[in-house]
Amino acid sequence: MTAKPGSGQLRSIALRLQLIAPQHAAGYAGGMATAASTEEPAARRPRRRWWRIAARVLLVLVLIPLVLVPVYWVVPPVSTLMIYDRLFGPVSRTWVPLERMAPSLPASVVMSEDGKFCDHWGVDWGELTKVIDRRNGPNRGASTVTMQVVKNLFLWTSRSYIRKGLEIPLALYADLVWSKRRTMEIYLNIVEWGPGIFGAEAAAQRYFKRSAKDLTAQQSALLVAALPNPIDRNPAKPSRFMRIRAQVIATQARAAGAYINCLGL
Repeated sequence: MTAKPGSGQLRSIALRLQLIAPQHAAGYAGGMATAASTEEPAARRPRRRWWRIAARVLLVLVLIPLVLVPVYWVVPPVSTLMIYDRLFGPVSRTWVPLERMAPSLPASVVMSEDGKFCDHWGVDWGELTKVIDRRNGPNRGASTVTMQVVKNLFLWTSRSYIRKGLEIPLALYADLVWSKRRTMEIYLNIVEWGPGIFGAEAAAQRYFKRSAKDLTAQQSALLVAALPNPIDRNPAKPSRFMRIRAQVIATQARAAGAYINCLGL
């Protein structure tokens, strides 16, 4: 038979249990802390994954214009608006080089849209400062031809300070890569002149039944007078305001002189 422990032995065992219990408790707590520390990064993994995805998307969006601007030096570009319109209906655009357009057309664009086109580096800082509309965002008057080109190629049409903030570095970059003549050539081939009508050749054929090369000075001015609102303004059926505006533009274009020397017309 096994002898029962005496009272002295019982006290010894109890004392040992008191010493061992805190050590087990500390070890258990340490294990819990280690588990928590390993679980915390796991909980953050989905968040980090979305940040990585967002960073990659942003990188792609930045690289697209950086790559395409040099490509568009030699390749006829397509605007985002042309792509969008093509999803819902036919799009008319025939690319023609600047030498196959009436000289009065680019001259009218410069005098109406961007009087310092040949002098600035893509952004007219003076005009940009003057025409900021603090309630509704920057209006059309703040945009140079170069800024309108990069907006049409890479951005969206609704006005906002965010879009304007993106236009500025893109315009500076495009002006660094393209010549002024190439910028104007792209502009006149992608600008919208009515629903599904893009570029000078398509507009000349649609409204005046002739090629862009055969446009008269008045017809060129009427096309440019329609640009601020090409959906509602018809160059072939101009309002009284459009006719007056076109006459002013035509007069300025005839007297353009050195204002358009960068186009080599």
